[in-house]
Amino acid sequence: MEVTETINMECPKPIFGVTAGGRREGSAQKTQEHRLNPMGFGTALAAGRRPRIRSGWGEWARREHAERAGRSQPPDPRSSVCILIPCPGGTAHAPGPSPVSARPLLPLAATMICLVLTLFANIFQSTCTGVNERTFLAIKPDGVQRHLIGEIIRHFEKKGFKLVGMKLMQASEDLLKEHYIALCDRPFYSHLVEYMRSGPIAAMVWQGLDVVKMARTMIGETNPADSRPGTIRGDFCIEVSKNVIHGSDSIESARREISLWFHTDKLTCWAESTEHWIYE
Repeated sequence: MEVTETINMECPKPIFGVTAGGRREGSAQKTQEHRLNPMGFGTALAAGRRPRIRSGWGEWARREHAERAGRSQPPDPRSSVCILIPCPGGTAHAPGPSPVSARPLLPLAATMICLVLTLFANIFQSTCTGVNERTFLAIKPDGVQRHLIGEIIRHFEKKGFKLVGMKLMQASEDLLKEHYIALCDRPFYSHLVEYMRSGPIAAMVWQGLDVVKMARTMIGETNPADSRPGTIRGDFCIEVSKNVIHGSDSIESARREISLWFHTDKLTCWAESTEHWIYE
């Protein structure tokens, strides 16, 4: 089998083909044939070119056509997509479909992006305040054992708050330690965790205007002796170590505790038919 090098005189690009007994005739273009050694590298290497050896004319023609078609097409803009994220230390490049190049964002553009992100953060926060504010309440094991779940729910429903999540569960030690992490240096911490593990807990999420502040008022003081009559602890508790119910003490705590005890997709958003009789 002879290997021939065919050079197109109109185009300096060398073309290599494999023939079975002579040179292959192409178009009317003027060609010049050079003999190569059986390996097919002699003449090309001597001329300082990089030879391309193909194993068949059909395969070569197909690949050559694909390469030329690719060069003739404009570059796909999606292949050079690069997402720039402003960071305190510079510009970060988000992983994208093979970014080709990236330029640092202009200060004005970075400022505008920060403003947009801040706006979205404020919008998201506003959905957790006002009439959509939420708090976390947990009826402790003593309240469950004394069958006070219905009575406590009745208090908040009659007030006008909306129940959006509830489950009866046996809390794990890790969950309780994370829940009471702020009290880990207190001497009663271990006893508190043990007490909360002694039985099932009714975990709830309530929603409404100023629900965090009002729920704390309805629950009463930590010590039942200091709680007013009409509050949950004032009516149903005697000792501080058995004070029936837990309630978030701030909006930040409520968000943390809700995310700790509930998955977001487990909370139910529903329209209450009596809401227009409660809010302006």
